[in-house]
Amino acid sequence: MVDRLPGNVKPEEFDYFHELITHEEVSRLMTPGFQDGCFGGKNISITPLLVFGTKRMREEIVPKSLKGLCKTVLAITEPFAGSDVAGIRTTAKKTPCGQFYIVNGVKKWITEGYNADYYISAVRTGGPGKGGISMLLIEKGEGVSTKLIKTSYASSAETSYVIFENVKVPVENLMAKENEGFRAVMYNFNHERWYIVVSLLARCRFVLEECFKWASQRQIFGKSLISHGVIQEKFARMASGLEACYYWLEMITNQMNKMTFEEYNAKIGGDIALLKFNAAQVARTISEESVQIFGGRGVSSTGMGKYIERFQRTTKIPAVYGGSSEIMASLAVRQAVRSFPKDAKL
Repeated sequence: MVDRLPGNVKPEEFDYFHELITHEEVSRLMTPGFQDGCFGGKNISITPLLVFGTKRMREEIVPKSLKGLCKTVLAITEPFAGSDVAGIRTTAKKTPCGQFYIVNGVKKWITEGYNADYYISAVRTGGPGKGGISMLLIEKGEGVSTKLIKTSYASSAETSYVIFENVKVPVENLMAKENEGFRAVMYNFNHERWYIVVSLLARCRFVLEECFKWASQRQIFGKSLISHGVIQEKFARMASGLEACYYWLEMITNQMNKMTFEEYNAKIGGDIALLKFNAAQVARTISEESVQIFGGRGVSSTGMGKYIERFQRTTKIPAVYGGSSEIMASLAVRQAVRSFPKDAKL
């Protein structure tokens, strides 16, 4: 598509560290809703198209999406199936002629879903459980409707319901194989969770920077705020958690670069889940401490504390989407148990 990317990077040399830097710089805008509204849906939907999509999807849909000529989003979550992907209820039944799927169901909390053109959707084509799930590329058209969901997050993210009512989808829009979509969903979650952590930690670093500027400038009891021991302890708690988490992120990013797509999804999915779990805790600590450092300004949506207020209002979201913190903890431990030697003893 292009010979060179920004920074004079060749497309074939673009790796996960380049992607990490890109997400970090955008996240420093401190507008997560705007960020998601511009390309959040694209970030988590392009990978399954490239890895599990057909040749037509890779050659036609992906370039259009990257050029901004169409909008692709991921549609997995449902009103009664969030982290429990195996419990989805949206059905896709083949027509007697075998040339189409008829899709019925509701998706919820779909980022950028309101005005999307294509929905990469998990649907039930078989029996109950994960063995009956497939992935379909569903184009917006007859039978597809959307409804915005009002959140404390940001309306610009276009978080929405997506309703499928007797939607006719060509069988050629099947991604991967029929009833093998659960694996595709899980593999894609690993990249999505990594992306969530990158963006979250970039915002954490920005907030820590704002706190340092304010505490150095603010005078209280005859000296700067940062000179007080109780405030220094807050900075130590915030910085130690953030730096440890960031080093872990860089280590995982390096592993993603060194391993094949199949290998890293099979081996470090638990590590990514645990990283997301830890990052959410670190962000919560930074959110709470930053408000205490800024005082009333930290809960004011304008002025010097506006970024602090915005951060504390939106920090909880990464602990929920992409898999809740409780699910992340369970997933990480279960993967560790599976790889633990059966004959190991004290």
